[in-house]
Amino acid sequence: MAKSERPDPGTGSTTTDGPDPRRWRALAVCLIGSFMVLLDVSIVTVALHSITVGLDASAESVQWVLSGYALAFGLLLVPGGRLGDIRGRRGMFVLALVLFVAASVLCGAAPTDTWLVIARLLQGLAGGLLTPQVSGLIQQLFQGAERGRAFGMFGAVVGIATALGPLVGGLLIGAFGEEHGWRYVFFVNIPIGLIAVPFALRLLPGRSSTSRPTGRRRYDPVGVVLLGAGVVLLLLPFVQEQEWQGAGKWLLVPAALVVLTGFVLWERRQARVGHEPMLDLTLFRHRSYTVGIALIAAYFGGFTTLFFVLTLLLQAGAGFSALGAGLVTVPFAIGSGISAALAGRVVSRIGRPLVLIGLVLVLVGFLGVALVVDVVEGPALGWVLAVPLLIGGVGSGLVISPNQTLTLADVPVQQGGTAGGLLQTGQRIGSAIGIAAVGSVFYARLAENPQSPDFPAALTAGMAVAAGFLVLAIVVGTVDVAGGRRERLRRDQAKITA
Repeated sequence: MAKSERPDPGTGSTTTDGPDPRRWRALAVCLIGSFMVLLDVSIVTVALHSITVGLDASAESVQWVLSGYALAFGLLLVPGGRLGDIRGRRGMFVLALVLFVAASVLCGAAPTDTWLVIARLLQGLAGGLLTPQVSGLIQQLFQGAERGRAFGMFGAVVGIATALGPLVGGLLIGAFGEEHGWRYVFFVNIPIGLIAVPFALRLLPGRSSTSRPTGRRRYDPVGVVLLGAGVVLLLLPFVQEQEWQGAGKWLLVPAALVVLTGFVLWERRQARVGHEPMLDLTLFRHRSYTVGIALIAAYFGGFTTLFFVLTLLLQAGAGFSALGAGLVTVPFAIGSGISAALAGRVVSRIGRPLVLIGLVLVLVGFLGVALVVDVVEGPALGWVLAVPLLIGGVGSGLVISPNQTLTLADVPVQQGGTAGGLLQTGQRIGSAIGIAAVGSVFYARLAENPQSPDFPAALTAGMAVAAGFLVLAIVVGTVDVAGGRRERLRRDQAKITA
């Protein structure tokens, strides 16, 4: 095991005299925080009707409860990762935890829908600050095969939290009623966060000497503004696709590309004049990093849409309760959690082909879901869906954590938070584009016969679009595997001729 930084109890700084013996307990704290943040991505989906009833909320406000969180979350991922790289990941993690708990209190206590939307924006910002600290801390605390296992556990949390969100939300709404149950969807975060804060202060490593800022230029405020504006402009038309009518919203996409081009030019200038940019663009010279971001963006374009359209079909089309719809997703969570943990142990030996296997399994699972909803009706639907969802969950566990391990393998530890933040931004962008595309097709199919909407046909059409994103991810992974084999062949030939 290679040496890694560890906190010096006397100074709060870090040393490098061996692996931190508390690293697995520190990882547990990180995973608790991640679970809380990721759970809030999906738990709210089953609470939207309860929010509408409890607050007499408008359709636009309800949409912003979802999209506002996603926008704020994506906005802070890279700047938040950069802050952790510079100021110390423990401090940023704890700050994010406290902010997330405070925002959860504000959400649960919201007297109006406007209050709730503002609190959700704050909650999203806190989530965007916390998430890159986790990937940075894993980079900092673990190396070699242990890093793969740690990312495997993180991947298990991603899959489990995403799939269990609807179940937990359904349980809380069932327990506390339709009018007030949505409040406890947010209040559930309070004990989790309060328990995690003292353990984070005790177990997470302090700031390393290599992360201490040498001047204000290291924070690159211009880069932060340009990247933030570009991400928001890019995400807005997708997350508001159903609410903003007309084609004018799509003008924001070329505007976003212009702003992001300005960001790239600015970051290059920063490096050229000797200032440290917010995002080191030389990261993209590592093929594993570039491929990993492209692959995971395409994957999330398909992956997250499943829960979006399936929940709508089960509740609005098949008459399932919020709890019943949540229970249907449990097999996906089980499969994802088990396979992600196992994948973390073998990813260093198998590499990108492991991700390809996972992508194929997810595609098979998605096609199976579309087939089942087309031929099975009534209460049996939930039971029969367990098989394709379990297959898809196993596949998902083989994708998310191994891809993260491989993508960040060549990234310097000092840039782990920033690099992880950009990887997460790719996930958010892919998810927003996927939900917009799939949702557009799904709702268009329902609108063909508004008096008697055909939910199975709508889901099948949506799953076809989601499958397209998965196929794109498979193509990216296949090209990477083929390119890696060619590189190894060239190296072997060079050794022979030498």
